[in-house]
Amino acid sequence: MPINILMPALSPTMEKGNLAKWLKKEGDKVKSGDVIAEIETDKATMEVEAVDEGTIAKILVPEGTQDVPVNNVIAVLAGDGEDVKAAASGAAGAAPPKPAAAEAPAPKPAATPGPAASPAPAPAPVAAAAPPPAAAQANGHGRIFSSPLARRLAKEAGIDLSRIVGSGPHGRIIAHDVEEAKSGKGLKAPAAAPAAGPSLAPSMSDKQILSLFEPGSYEIIPHDGMRRTIAQRLTASVQNVPHFYLTIDCDIGRLLDAREQINAAAPKDKEKKPLYKLSVNDFVIKAMAVALQQIPNCNVSWTEGGMVKHKHSDIGVAVAMPGGLITPIIRKAETKSLSTISNEMKDFAARARSRKLKPEEYQGGTTAVSNLGMYGIKDFTAVINPPHATILAVGTSEERAVVREGKIEIANMMSVTLSCDHRAIDGALGAELIGAFKRLIENPVMMMV
Repeated sequence: MPINILMPALSPTMEKGNLAKWLKKEGDKVKSGDVIAEIETDKATMEVEAVDEGTIAKILVPEGTQDVPVNNVIAVLAGDGEDVKAAASGAAGAAPPKPAAAEAPAPKPAATPGPAASPAPAPAPVAAAAPPPAAAQANGHGRIFSSPLARRLAKEAGIDLSRIVGSGPHGRIIAHDVEEAKSGKGLKAPAAAPAAGPSLAPSMSDKQILSLFEPGSYEIIPHDGMRRTIAQRLTASVQNVPHFYLTIDCDIGRLLDAREQINAAAPKDKEKKPLYKLSVNDFVIKAMAVALQQIPNCNVSWTEGGMVKHKHSDIGVAVAMPGGLITPIIRKAETKSLSTISNEMKDFAARARSRKLKPEEYQGGTTAVSNLGMYGIKDFTAVINPPHATILAVGTSEERAVVREGKIEIANMMSVTLSCDHRAIDGALGAELIGAFKRLIENPVMMMV
């Protein structure tokens, strides 16, 4: 029997991947453990190994193909002793059928409630998946029943589905109803606005946005998987996580002196290069890790079932890369020396920019640090990346005039802002955490105790 090679799930959240490169071609023999392809996820490029022995009979998904769903058949392997040509000829049946583009006949009543019964591609029902409150009340069922084609036509025409009278089974709106509505037929009167409660303005469609600009004055750069994932996760974060922010100024004069002394005393390798070179960010990571141990009720993740209280401080650190960013994680950072943290971060940053990180190196964590100090940013607020309950935004260090005992002095100051998930951390608790961080960053010797 031919063996189907499936698009693997390289992380728990992966739904699609890009088939970047085939390292084997049709007719090549492979054995278990051979690397046969490279798959690009939203964060990294991963190698895929064969789990069976045999001959590549047919490649169904060519390299360069994007957004291949997990568990789709990407190739067929002929087992030992099996006819390769026969396996290849039968491979066409292994490819999943494409959804029909035309509008399907109206389904039976039992199949109408919900997008799950619709044969259309996934993006089509999104616009109707969350109808406005007025529309939900209009049909008495909390949902507008409509065909995928009708939804698309109504969206293109800018017509609210809740105003269209459906002529299909059980009042289902079909394409003909939308065409009638374009000419003003079969339209209900606009529903009255709710008496109270906030309302969200609908986001503009691609067509509406592009209509604001002169044709030829722009180019469209398609989103890659990373950009889409960042957009989805951070939009969900600001919508679902109640953020509040705490900003504090830190005097890092002692830290800068300690950093200079430690770097000057760093041991050297055979080429007389220092084995490590500490940055301010290395101290920030260590201080945040120790602060979470001192204020353990902040080292948490919110879940509906209960608060997840972590034993270790796993610190994610935002690293900029082409097309987005990624947060590799320093595990058990509270137990590691500054030199170890520094060398781990250098390795992570280099591999992150070449998309060579493994999923376990950037997934999870208990908090994160985002540092824009190197760009001269004084202070900013960062968006929490669930399941974290906090994220620390670090600004630049600069000389400022400060008043001490009635005298004006010059000090090296750094502003940091802690974003907190108010479901898990209250204001006073968050203040304790950023206060602990300030004490540690201003007195770096305390991180070693």
